[in-house]
Amino acid sequence: MPNNNNFAEKANFLMSVADLIRDTFRRSKYQDVILPLTVLRRIDCVLEPTKNDVLRALEKYKGQIPNLDPVLRNASGYVFYNTSPYTFERLVEDPSNLAANLLAYINSFSENMREVIEKFDFRNTIAKLDDAGLLFLVMEKFKNIDLHPDVVDNHEMGTIFEELIRRFNEALDENPGEHFTPREVIRLMVDLLVGPENGKLKQAYRVIKVADPACGSGGMLTIAKERLLERNPTLQVHVYGQEINPETFAICKSDLYMKSEDGKDAENIFFGSSLSHEANSTERFDYQLANPPYGKEWKMDEASVKEEAAKPNGRFSAGLPRISDGQMLFLQHMLSRMNPPEQGGGRVAIVLNGSPLFTGDAGSGESEIRRWILENDWLEAIIALPEQLFYNTGIATYIGVLNNRKSEKRKGKVQLIDASNIWTPMRKSLGNKRREISADQIEQIYQIFERFEETSQSKLFDSTDFGYRKVTIERPLRLDFQASPQRIARLKEQTAFIGLAQSKKKDVQAKLADEAEGRKRQEQLLEVLEQMPQDLFTSRPAFEQALAQCCKKTEVKLDAPIRKAIFTALSERNETAEVCLDKDGCPEPDPELRDTEAVPLKEDIGEYFEREVKPHVPDAWVNTSLVDPKDGKTGRVGYEINFNRYFYVYQPPRPLEEIEAEIQSLQKEITQLLGEME
Repeated sequence: MPNNNNFAEKANFLMSVADLIRDTFRRSKYQDVILPLTVLRRIDCVLEPTKNDVLRALEKYKGQIPNLDPVLRNASGYVFYNTSPYTFERLVEDPSNLAANLLAYINSFSENMREVIEKFDFRNTIAKLDDAGLLFLVMEKFKNIDLHPDVVDNHEMGTIFEELIRRFNEALDENPGEHFTPREVIRLMVDLLVGPENGKLKQAYRVIKVADPACGSGGMLTIAKERLLERNPTLQVHVYGQEINPETFAICKSDLYMKSEDGKDAENIFFGSSLSHEANSTERFDYQLANPPYGKEWKMDEASVKEEAAKPNGRFSAGLPRISDGQMLFLQHMLSRMNPPEQGGGRVAIVLNGSPLFTGDAGSGESEIRRWILENDWLEAIIALPEQLFYNTGIATYIGVLNNRKSEKRKGKVQLIDASNIWTPMRKSLGNKRREISADQIEQIYQIFERFEETSQSKLFDSTDFGYRKVTIERPLRLDFQASPQRIARLKEQTAFIGLAQSKKKDVQAKLADEAEGRKRQEQLLEVLEQMPQDLFTSRPAFEQALAQCCKKTEVKLDAPIRKAIFTALSERNETAEVCLDKDGCPEPDPELRDTEAVPLKEDIGEYFEREVKPHVPDAWVNTSLVDPKDGKTGRVGYEINFNRYFYVYQPPRPLEEIEAEIQSLQKEITQLLGEME
């Protein structure tokens, strides 16, 4: 029996079931046994004290009233119940009929809880355990742990569930970040959301709606609700969530059924993808928080997402990120469901990796989403978290805080906070998690956010500081021309020249005649070029004139495709050649020399060009025909937040003498070690 004061010990106890089933179940299937039985055992512990009351109510009123549900709920003391005579204790008393009795026990749950348990697909697992002779051993094991909320409170139980999920996914080398966010990160997110006072939290009995579109086992929702009620116990806090993983959905919903007096919170948790099958489309929320999966494809949702993106003001109409990462789809979804400013506004906290901050060039889906957010002035802050904080990854992660009703001092501003060095080492690593944030450090980070001051850890920017115009810089095309044997040979590789000897006619005789005529035409062209002087022309008009004279003399006419093929084959780029002009007498741009410049939005393009480009390439110019499709001005608008750029501190290299001394010291040490080995 595990110590009730240690969640890790309880998790170890539950995981020890793997020792019983390892010869029958693959490691990838351990969770099929352990997770549903953990949920069932907790429910069993909850309902056991009122089991007899439920059975008496069932016997007394069965057949007398049409709807027994309210009566049985009242008898159980919860919004769910079980009408079988069994408990885990009683089930193991009859080993020979255990499988049938366990199935009868599951079938006897109220409809709301049975729907949750069915998500585990546990019936097949029961049959497999029974066939292997393991069902009694496993049930006997689970019978010996007390998971009643009076013994294991909801917070600890949530931590146990998430620890189990972390271990399962770690063993499979999968991504537990899809399910589990460290508790201290959730607390920081919640404080960043509900900490700032905007008036609504002081109002007695005000209804507050909190949502998580990727709610996992529900940790974010429960901590947010607890924190809000600490601020004001009279608040009517309702939580909403959606989860695509059936096991974590079942854990979340069953846990909320046990916490809720009326079951409404649990009824607001839905199964499925928030991206393609949004469950709470008519709701708007005061607070939203999420840790959506990152680096995960959204192909399964692609058709629905694109359909939604095509709608005017649709959830995803700002832009679509690359198919390999759906983080910014979740962010768009959350922003579209914020409570309107006139109704108190909405705030969002979301965990992201670095990709949504800077991936994607101007005009890309990612950049357009950032543009939408910043031009609407919704981004309040981005906090860089310590590395090695999450269980599944050691890479840099961030918390984004967004708000559609900013305070006066924050309007038009974005705060970047570098909290990457605010951490405490863990006594024992958990996967990639080697660091944590203490309660004092959570308060420290929050105070940096709240003070909204310029410091070494906090930088304040205008929203437009992250924007730029990607302008195209052209340089003139300079070509020389020569009818040399080497260049004439290149004409044979040109598509237009090859096409002369090819025919699309279906009639065989006509096709052969056409191709013969084409080959004759090819030979004539080559003869014309071979008769041209082999001088090097650095002027295109001069070469055009020489070619025209030769064609006139030989009575050969050049159509446009062949003319272009000749000029392509016989030309090479030459910096000393004359500039090639178009039909209007303007310099023709050279595609190979084309470049781009990212001009900050606050700068004038002309001034930037004169300062940064003209001194280095005097013959360059800005292509003003390429404009942004939204504002019609030169250059494509882009937005990126390169976080490290703003907190970079130059570290000068060590003096050469110091490096040399270290090398000499190492050489002596190596020589000494080699001498000892002889």
